[in-house]
Amino acid sequence: MTGILDLLNSDLGKTIISGVSGSTGTDQNKTSSVLTMALPVLMKAMERNASTPEGAQGLMGALSGKHDGSILDNLSGLFGGGVDENVKTDGSKILGYVLGNKQQGVEQVIGQKSGLDAGSVANILKVAAPILMGVLGKQAKQNNISSQNDLGGLLGGLLGGNDAKQEQGFLEKILDSDGDGSVIDDVAGMVLGGGKKKDGIGGLLGGLFGK
Repeated sequence: MTGILDLLNSDLGKTIISGVSGSTGTDQNKTSSVLTMALPVLMKAMERNASTPEGAQGLMGALSGKHDGSILDNLSGLFGGGVDENVKTDGSKILGYVLGNKQQGVEQVIGQKSGLDAGSVANILKVAAPILMGVLGKQAKQNNISSQNDLGGLLGGLLGGNDAKQEQGFLEKILDSDGDGSVIDDVAGMVLGGGKKKDGIGGLLGGLFGK
């Protein structure tokens, strides 16, 4: 199974980046950076939520119903006339459910690292969240996911290199923040590796995810 960041580098990923960029009026490279950072964080948060029977049941219900992957069948339609407000509302609900009170802190950290304000990051994530759920829904269908263990395996596999301590530390740190923005200071030193900065699409997480 390919990891979530491999997906972003695929043709489908490029379509998603270009569509999200166009629909939010955000620079394509910055949109790409935001998604490179945000998608693993969202996946990690979902993995945590799915570690309880209730959380797993809720996520499996969503993946077999509304988020069964059909959104991916017509991305040109989704992005063509501007993304429907219903999709953004749905994305907002997904983010609230998955990240809870960490949402603001996550958006601030990603904004700081990508050179965007937190509001722009929030707009990108609102459009991207339903698409990410669609990707999960499609994978769940293809892999006949029917139990909490299966679901955990699917999310862990998509995170790729799931046991890399540095990557885990980064994701845990963001998700363990109390949402008040102070996480930025905590994470900045670790992410930038004592001032050594990487360039390009995976500037922040690239090295952590073996890119």
